[in-house]
Amino acid sequence: MDEELIEKAQSGDRHAFGLLVERHYDFVQAVAWRWSGNVSDAEDIAQTVCVKLAKAIRAFRGASRFRTWLYTLTLNAARDHQRSQVRERRNAASFLADPTSTAANDNQDQAEALWEAVRLLPDKQGDAVLLVYGEGLSHAAAADVMGCSEATVSWHVHEARKRLKILLGRETV
Repeated sequence: MDEELIEKAQSGDRHAFGLLVERHYDFVQAVAWRWSGNVSDAEDIAQTVCVKLAKAIRAFRGASRFRTWLYTLTLNAARDHQRSQVRERRNAASFLADPTSTAANDNQDQAEALWEAVRLLPDKQGDAVLLVYGEGLSHAAAADVMGCSEATVSWHVHEARKRLKILLGRETV
């Protein structure tokens, strides 16, 4: 049955693609959970796999079983998710860190508090911080994404730092 759904999905049949995702979603989520150990992360990974699957389904040639191919896609998404979380924590710590202190690098609670506070910022400030510190983009690349100048991104980051200092009750951020 998968073969027929795959062929139809590769031809652009959205209904067939939906049925294929429905048939394998629990498998994808279970693999994601085993790799992440966290229900929320597993859900994020599974959603990412669904998006990637929509783009990659045409590349499936049947050289291996579909489930094996899907497992590889899920595993890669889980690894990407894990790398992005590590990068996010590292960037959050560097955003919070006093240049003379390395204590913030070891404090995951502090990083989580920071990202909670970032979500409270005005949209453009939050976007700038997430793009620069969460995604690791340069100010120029963030400016392209946000559709503004590099100086504007720098200003949003500067203003975000001031607001975060107040939100986090810190003298230096």
